Amino acid sequence: MRSETSTIYPILEKLPVAVFEYTYFPDGRKDFTYISPHCEVLFGLTSETMLEGSLSLFSFIHPEERPAFIVKYEQWISNAENFEWEGRVLQATGNVIWVNARANASRLKDGNVVWRGVFTDVSARKQAEQNMAEANQRLELAAKGSDLGIWDYHLQTNQTFINDRWPEIVGYPKAELEDMFCHCEDFIHPEDRAGYQEVIENHLQGNSEYYESVYRFQLKNGGWKWVLERGQVVERDAAGKVLRTAGTLQDFDQRKIEDQITVEKEGRYRNLLESLPLGVGIHQNGILVYANSRAAGIMGASSPQELLGKPVLDLVHPDYKTLVVDRMKGVMNGVSAPTMQEKYIRLDGKEIIVETSAVPFSYKDKPAIQIIVKDITEEYESKRAIRKSETLFTQLFHNSPFGKVMQDETGKVLLVNQGFEKMFGFSQNELTGKSLNEFIVPLDLKEEGSDLDSLISAKQLVRLESSRVRKDGKKIFVIIYGVPILLEDKTIGIFGSYADITEQKGVEEELKVRNAELDNFVYKVSHDLRAPLSSVLGLVNLATLEGNDDSLADYIKIIGQKIKQLDNFISDVLSHSKNLKLDVKIEKIDLQLLIENSFKDLDYLKGADTIIKHLDISSEAFFSDKWRIGEIFRNLISNSIKYRDFEKPNAEISIKVQTNPDRSIITFSDNGIGISMADQNKIFDMFYRASVQSDGSGLGLYIVKNAIEKIGGLLKITSQLGKGTTFELKLPNHTFASVIPDKK
Repeated sequence: MRSETSTIYPILEKLPVAVFEYTYFPDGRKDFTYISPHCEVLFGLTSETMLEGSLSLFSFIHPEERPAFIVKYEQWISNAENFEWEGRVLQATGNVIWVNARANASRLKDGNVVWRGVFTDVSARKQAEQNMAEANQRLELAAKGSDLGIWDYHLQTNQTFINDRWPEIVGYPKAELEDMFCHCEDFIHPEDRAGYQEVIENHLQGNSEYYESVYRFQLKNGGWKWVLERGQVVERDAAGKVLRTAGTLQDFDQRKIEDQITVEKEGRYRNLLESLPLGVGIHQNGILVYANSRAAGIMGASSPQELLGKPVLDLVHPDYKTLVVDRMKGVMNGVSAPTMQEKYIRLDGKEIIVETSAVPFSYKDKPAIQIIVKDITEEYESKRAIRKSETLFTQLFHNSPFGKVMQDETGKVLLVNQGFEKMFGFSQNELTGKSLNEFIVPLDLKEEGSDLDSLISAKQLVRLESSRVRKDGKKIFVIIYGVPILLEDKTIGIFGSYADITEQKGVEEELKVRNAELDNFVYKVSHDLRAPLSSVLGLVNLATLEGNDDSLADYIKIIGQKIKQLDNFISDVLSHSKNLKLDVKIEKIDLQLLIENSFKDLDYLKGADTIIKHLDISSEAFFSDKWRIGEIFRNLISNSIKYRDFEKPNAEISIKVQTNPDRSIITFSDNGIGISMADQNKIFDMFYRASVQSDGSGLGLYIVKNAIEKIGGLLKITSQLGKGTTFELKLPNHTFASVIPDKK
């Protein structure tokens, strides 16, 4: 035993941790009965001073940690149990460090209770944990429109917004999820439902800032999946009633399983050594002659004996062997090898990252090298994960097609992405360090902009549909998402996302107009179709009445007129439908021929043969949509014939066409009855008729206006009652468009 002690004791003396033995005596005394020299590094006091018994253990504990430590200490003493504690301690110099204390308890035959363990400086790990927390915060922000399922529920309107990630998690179509949101509790596993409801109710009553619940959710296929739901109330009315909630859903199926490590006890000093969280090994002439259990675990060995007798260089990665050989030579010459990062190869072939240090050592009276090994693979991977998270966040931020902005807690701009610059026209340099409200918030919404920043700074997730202003003064409609960036429950910044919905707004407005026109269209079509049919049906009934001696030829003539009226109406409806659906087709148009054919096609109209035509048409080539140009002239000529002035001796139509490579200006004039100023703003509406002189459909000028808009032209009207009407058309000449070759 003395030989083993003389071997192991020097090992303990050189360890980069403070190994200790703390004893509770039957008479009530409690103090250190051993502590290694490294205590001077941790506490600033030598082991001799620590063992004098003049200093209370509590005097080393940071005042803020002390009350909780004393409670645990009394428990450890009274139960003679193993313990592990981590907290801040005061060095003799007044500096504060983080220390991990871990010890195993033994009750000796003499009644003493002994704790053998180790004090380890974990300040660096604590700093790394803080860095990891900050990195996770940034990653969480980036994950909000991608990996996390996001929802926003308005209780008053029973409307729900969810992003695309949620349907992916639970397997339901997005629309179905939004419909079933208000009774989602029905899909929570019966064993989890009560706990979920309790958490929700507690939060809704205002007892928590947010809620968090893990439960099983029934999938579309009938299976179950563990999910993590986090949410909060984001809006209440003046009486405190909940109006709106928002939150996230996360796939939580995979859970980490923690491994437990048991350490065999061998004797006083061996137990201390075996309980260390560091791998300790000794090699002579490059051959391992000692290894503790932790070293065996690090290297994938089933026991320390499996490592003994192996060349130490066999465990070193080839990339590091030359460096390790040089360090070994230096140590054998009496120079300690400081801690450095290396790569080892475990017995199972797995590569691991370790921190190693080495010191000269005497093992069984022969020169040797003691090595200290710490497996930092997980820590290394964590750092890589942090770098990866930062890279992912940076790329997600800068490459997003949406406008992204990062602001400090006061609303000053820190960073914008290219999507934001493109959306608003302001560069990063123009915005950095300045309030965003000064640049993009319209004057009439300044108060809204300030309120938005205040809400976000108050830790509220914000979604707002509003308008903003570009650098060029153009107004755009946007959906704004605002997220507070929190660190230790304090807002340290604001993350904003802008989605341009200007085009969507335009479509919505167009849809409103089209819906109104559709309603009017259905009404007028049903009326104008039914009226001639009713007349025909009435005449048929009259013709069959007994004793009716009216001329059937007169009836047939009237029926023919009504059917002709019905046919004209149907033609106008079909023309309107075709104009809406037919793609614009560009080809070369002979305007002279097209206009003359339009007059010929309308020869059947009453009074068409009395019209005096004046045509002045340019010979310049003109390219446009032939069908729509024909419809424009057909309806304008038809209107001029129908609404000619019967009090004038002659009805005249003048058409002048001036064409150049850019456009064609068409002036269409007649000397008809004219249009009043009050009617001029309405004549292009669907089914509007400004005069009862004709029984037309009221679609003619509506078709003209829509056809001109389809080909990108402009229309202007000038008219005076009793004088006549002039239409000025400015139509683009699509000279360089895709042209159908002239068949000639």
